[in-house]
Amino acid sequence: MGQRTPAHPVVKNLVVKLGTGILTSGIGKLSPEVIQGICAQIKQLRDRGTNVTIVSSGAVGLGMGRLGYQRRPTDLPTLQACAAVGQSILIETWQKAFEPHGIHVGQMLLTRDDLNVKRRHIAVRETLLRLAQENVIPIINENDCISVDELKFGDNDVLSALVASLIKADLLVILSTIDGLMDLKHNLLIRVVENINQDVLGLAEGTTSPTAVGGMISKLEAARIATKSKCGMVIAKGSAPNILLRIFDGEAVGTFFVPQRTNLRSHKRWLAFFNKTCGTVTVDSGAQDAILGKGKSLLAKGIVSVSGTFGPGSIVSIKGVDKGDVARGLTGFSSIEIDRIKGMNSEDIRQLFPNRKHIEVVHRDSMVLIR
Repeated sequence: MGQRTPAHPVVKNLVVKLGTGILTSGIGKLSPEVIQGICAQIKQLRDRGTNVTIVSSGAVGLGMGRLGYQRRPTDLPTLQACAAVGQSILIETWQKAFEPHGIHVGQMLLTRDDLNVKRRHIAVRETLLRLAQENVIPIINENDCISVDELKFGDNDVLSALVASLIKADLLVILSTIDGLMDLKHNLLIRVVENINQDVLGLAEGTTSPTAVGGMISKLEAARIATKSKCGMVIAKGSAPNILLRIFDGEAVGTFFVPQRTNLRSHKRWLAFFNKTCGTVTVDSGAQDAILGKGKSLLAKGIVSVSGTFGPGSIVSIKGVDKGDVARGLTGFSSIEIDRIKGMNSEDIRQLFPNRKHIEVVHRDSMVLIR
């Protein structure tokens, strides 16, 4: 393997994400032995001094079973109804499974807005930290009962990575029905991923499960978020015996994504991962090099085009001439203003906006690199 997954006591804060396929043995049918086994392992990890947060899928699948659906509904009201029915079953199952170990759980249902809006973002983090202080294990799921497309995380893989970033976790473990990231062409399990590049992204495939969303594509997106937040990530088969303990003991199971050394401050993690962008600013090669290689702010002179409609203080995506993501950040100008000043030098902009304190379109302090 070359590298082993971080073993205890390095991991003090752990996030475990469990997919629907692990928790159920069919549509609407829970796998109590799997859940009980996970709970027993988590009890041992807590006894070793590790705080654990769980991101649990399964509500929609359980609701589908209770309501008699064989395929995941495609209309939003039916999905929300399934989630409403299934969520109560899910949280009750977790509480009963942890009771023999003397562990209490707390339910947290989140929408994207809960992490996008800074005030609510901070409130979620403080609640999670307080639950840890109270020795309560949070059971987190997307609030599918009220989520609409513009407020959805997309899937719980991404949600688990955002939670890991939010609480500064050391390790995120995604337990799935697969062994890890596979090179299907050569039928090989990739043991360690040090950089999520195009070759790695090319290995991803979606899912054909009737109850799930995402697949490897979403797991690689989760890995990108986690590793850029200095959090390692493991994808492993959740049904394997004592899988969490084996990971903590450094056994070569699953795929380990190496955390990056960059240390993003909380504000920049919020910019990078927790918000959807309102528009796009495309820059020329000179501006791209200045941002990526010289740590410069984005000036109007290097802007080629702008798309989307937004006001000052909005979060925008900065793309290079190759259309690839370069950075994202808070813009000091509206989309209309940017379209007017693109390509202009700073002196001309100061004459147009004499009362503006800053003439950078996106200041470096309000920018986070994506590449």
